[in-house]
Amino acid sequence: MTLLAYWAGDAASRAAGRRPLVNPVLVAVILLAAVLGATGTPYATYFEGAQFVHFMLGPATVALALPLYANLARVRRAMLPMLAGLLAGSVTAVVSALAIARALGVDGSVLASLAPKSATAPSPSAFPNASAGSRR
Repeated sequence: MTLLAYWAGDAASRAAGRRPLVNPVLVAVILLAAVLGATGTPYATYFEGAQFVHFMLGPATVALALPLYANLARVRRAMLPMLAGLLAGSVTAVVSALAIARALGVDGSVLASLAPKSATAPSPSAFPNASAGSRR
């Protein structure tokens, strides 16, 4: 269902000329939320079936190293704009996650845990036991 929703989101994005408001991920999230809401499926039940996609998020992020290395000279030339974009994207992710959570009534330690999670979603997937292995 996740991949089908993304496929539909990508098709909508292409049809809209890749306009930012028709982002494939945004469209997929809206579609998934609508289907889960319409069918009364709890998120936990959906997530059990989506474990493979969640698991692949980490390796997909790591796989980006190959094209980055192949274009290292280009990356170095564009370092400043890339860092600015990464900073803006990270700040936007953290602030929006905290604002949405606060608006929904989340507080305390859960709210505090959302800030780093919103900026580093693939990392815990790729390295689930990294911190546990260092506690000896």
